[in-house]
Amino acid sequence: MYLKAVESTNQWLKTKLREENLPEGFVVRTGFQEAGRGQGTNRWESERGANLLFSLLLRPEHIAIEKQFILSQLIALAILKTISILVPDEKDAFSVKWPNDIYWNNRKLGGILIENVLQGSVLKACVIGVGLNVNQTSFYSDAPNPVSLRRITGKRHRLMNLMYGIRYHLFEYYSCDSEFIQAEYARSLYRREGFHPFYSDAKGRFEAEIVRVEADGRLVLNDKTGTESGFYFKEVQFVQ
Repeated sequence: MYLKAVESTNQWLKTKLREENLPEGFVVRTGFQEAGRGQGTNRWESERGANLLFSLLLRPEHIAIEKQFILSQLIALAILKTISILVPDEKDAFSVKWPNDIYWNNRKLGGILIENVLQGSVLKACVIGVGLNVNQTSFYSDAPNPVSLRRITGKRHRLMNLMYGIRYHLFEYYSCDSEFIQAEYARSLYRREGFHPFYSDAKGRFEAEIVRVEADGRLVLNDKTGTESGFYFKEVQFVQ
């Protein structure tokens, strides 16, 4: 379904779910989000009609709640595969900044917001919101490092082709075993090799290398003293 403008595609889809029994794979796309948001209190800037903004429904009842981070990995990999096919010369420059930002070199190309609907101990539904900078050329918010596919390639791209590609590759990965997905995600991580600066309230600024990402989404880092530490989302920051 296409909506010219909506407050939030995730919120619209969650509301619609309470009213109708929507099929897995249902997508709502919009040209403009009046209250688009990222993780936590973050806002998502997007020029009207220029970028890809959509939410997709999964019904992942077969996935254990403690392993729900696999859903974040699935959509991140689907986006990476789609844009890497579209812009093959830049394939090695695309990555996933843990937990689920899409990066080109050191600049943010897109973000993902996942909201799960639980029923007891079962994942009844998963609403996956995607914001991908596609044809926007100027950014006016205080976001530090945005970029778009048009800025990268110098040409406009069809939003529908991108959306269908992401949806197709998502279901490709959805049928794969978790070990394969986790390995692909690990290979796709931003700053996946070498020591880089990080910051946490507990450790302050420190340099560390990525060791692994646990099934529950925890990022495990090894600092220069040889000490391993695990961090959940918002407990550690990448330092540019």
